Amino acid sequence: MLALIKSICSVFGFIFLSSCAAYDFPDPTPEDYAVHGIDISRWQGDIDWVAVKQSGRAAFAWIKATEGGDHVDPRFVDNWIGARKAGVPRGAYHFYYFCRPVEEQISWVKEIVPVDPQAIPLVLDMEWNAHSKTCTTRPPREQIVRDMKIFLDEMERHYGKRPVIYSSVDFHRDRLVGALKGEQFWLRSVADYPNNIYDQRDDWYFWQYTAEGRVQGIKGDVDRNVFFGTRSQYRAWLRGELRR
Repeated sequence: MLALIKSICSVFGFIFLSSCAAYDFPDPTPEDYAVHGIDISRWQGDIDWVAVKQSGRAAFAWIKATEGGDHVDPRFVDNWIGARKAGVPRGAYHFYYFCRPVEEQISWVKEIVPVDPQAIPLVLDMEWNAHSKTCTTRPPREQIVRDMKIFLDEMERHYGKRPVIYSSVDFHRDRLVGALKGEQFWLRSVADYPNNIYDQRDDWYFWQYTAEGRVQGIKGDVDRNVFFGTRSQYRAWLRGELRR
């Protein structure tokens, strides 16, 4: 209903200008979105993927696979296989490490993450790692954007699907404002609607809205996410036929 009102105001605003101006459009909440999913890593422990599937709360799952050029999540293989067997659409994600050349990270992902045409796109996780004791460097914007493009292009060539870019508020603010237009972004925003926090990034595809979600089959907290559009748009995205 809200989308309909906005559409009417957009098309006939010159007629209903005063009425549209008076209408206070609230920001969408996660509950307003039809397609929800999760992302997980070793920290979720043993996962009952059949129960996750039956919960109806995981239309997709991104599973941590790799980090840098030599680390693999110890539960990646079990989660990768378990999600597929349970019928949960899943993809892998790579946590970028700023003290390792992008070429080495590309090779590492290829070594660990299988080529699976049924998987959803790979994710490139770009965020500052303030807890790292071995890598405190923060490369300039030009280098980061260049290396990201190299990674995205090669992963698309290898896996057949363009990766999604995950970003946190501070990293995006520091390095990605206005960059990589046309790419598919997945934004972390647990305090507010992403459009209110991320500058020049209202074309996002996925929104990570909490780190304290609960889903049947997973003990404890889990990140929860929404897809920006309808179920039919999501199916089109899975087929690689949707662009915002």
